[in-house]
Amino acid sequence: MYQYITGVISLGLIYVIATVGLSVFTGYTGLFSLGHAAFFAIGAYTAAILTYFYGFNFYLALALGAAAGGLVGFLIGWPTLKAKLRTDYFAIATLGFGEAIRVLLENLPITQGARGLPGIRGETTLPVLVVAAALTIWLAWNLIHSRHGRASIAIREDFVAAEMMGVNVFMGRLRSLTFSAASAGLAGGLFAHYFCFIQPSMFTSYMSTQMTAAVVAGGMGSISGPVIATLIFIGIPEALRVANIWRLVAYGLLLVLIMIYRPQGLMGYRELSLDMIRGWYRRVLKGGKP
Repeated sequence: MYQYITGVISLGLIYVIATVGLSVFTGYTGLFSLGHAAFFAIGAYTAAILTYFYGFNFYLALALGAAAGGLVGFLIGWPTLKAKLRTDYFAIATLGFGEAIRVLLENLPITQGARGLPGIRGETTLPVLVVAAALTIWLAWNLIHSRHGRASIAIREDFVAAEMMGVNVFMGRLRSLTFSAASAGLAGGLFAHYFCFIQPSMFTSYMSTQMTAAVVAGGMGSISGPVIATLIFIGIPEALRVANIWRLVAYGLLLVLIMIYRPQGLMGYRELSLDMIRGWYRRVLKGGKP
């Protein structure tokens, strides 16, 4: 039972790392990406190949996997963001990119195609995931509260007005996408060395949709909101695994209820804080006003 619980927490933390990166891009620039599973896969395969075939140090392989994800994000973002694609067109472009990467991985000799890579070293542990998640959240927090973060918020609210005020919209979005892709690459490397096996069919559009749903449900102006939403979306289906198909129904129902009763997301534009927790405690348990 203990191993099962730690396994669910570990999977949740892997997705937290990727989702926090996506929240920096989608939540703070206003563009939706439906191809983040591609960056996840690039990080996973880069790190796995380096340790599997070349005997690289685990942490160095993770860093290179994150760098590979960030580099590909930069290369994809340069033409698509330069073209000033609108939200829907950009989402479609990233969706196509994600599927192209999956097909490419199925046909490259070094990835061993659909057979995947079995026997990857299992070096991803819960302490490693806690440190990696904390570091990613800390970097995202500092990025959002920097000059770049304020510019990103202005871009999200009204990119035309932001551009008129001297904000470089293209570079702001490109920096956010690069950080987001690097975070997904890091999560992918941890994923590969946790499950000790990867194959292209693991990195489908469903994975991208799951991360995007967590960002929207958690709150597009928050870092802590997507973290909470990710842990809920990973935890509830696992807790209801004994109910077979009903766990997926519960997942969809939860998402619908959040969109109906909290259209701004669980946290909206706020961050989880001790004052907020104390307010909830007084309101719910003591019946008083926060």
